Amino acid sequence: MYQPNTNRTKAAAVADLNLRGLYRLGGIAALLSIMLVLADTIISFGGGDVNPEALTAIDWYTMFEGSRLMGLRMLGLINVISLTIGIPLYFCLYVTHRKEWEIFASLALILYLVGAAVYISNNAAVPMYVLSNKYALAVTNAQQALLAAAGEAIVAKGADFTPGSFVGFFFTEIAGIAFSCIMLRGSVFGKAAAYSGILGFLLLTIFTVWLTFFPVLFEAAMVVAMIGGVSTMIWNVLVARRLLNLALG
Repeated sequence: MYQPNTNRTKAAAVADLNLRGLYRLGGIAALLSIMLVLADTIISFGGGDVNPEALTAIDWYTMFEGSRLMGLRMLGLINVISLTIGIPLYFCLYVTHRKEWEIFASLALILYLVGAAVYISNNAAVPMYVLSNKYALAVTNAQQALLAAAGEAIVAKGADFTPGSFVGFFFTEIAGIAFSCIMLRGSVFGKAAAYSGILGFLLLTIFTVWLTFFPVLFEAAMVVAMIGGVSTMIWNVLVARRLLNLALG
């Protein structure tokens, strides 16, 4: 005999289970993002940050020869991993706000996905790693010159804080600001998470515009990035805690 109430109850239980799983996935993604920031900080102790504008393709090849890990890090491989991990996190933020702020949450999610796709597709880390190996094996000046020219084209398109990577950074950071503003007006997350996200992503946006189009006073720009990075780490901690609490019910 057909029992509509029983079927609806089962469907609701399955939907609740799926939602809890999504909250758990989003919380884990936020925690992994924090771990990536810490890993990036530890790796940077090996050589520090350098203004990408000051490096030629041969400089990048030399960096790869000295430390493959540092070369990949400096060309944004950790950013690629972080943006990929952020996909389930930002989808989770969309789901938690779709009832109250569906249109704005949808736009913020689209901005993030487009920005992540642009950055990942343009990133120069792996192509430059491959070219650096070929450059190390080149035996003639003509081969080295050809590989240097190819490298210049790749870093112009996909090195961090060049016009080629700007859209990816800018869209994902604006998405972070948008979701933080939604948190401020919504009822799921606290104001501390909202304000830390607004401050952090705003400072990272300023840093991105600064270093991409006005590459001066690099050390001062890095201070802005550091404050923004700490604020976004706090945001990730607070978001992860709230999502994991939601997963427990």
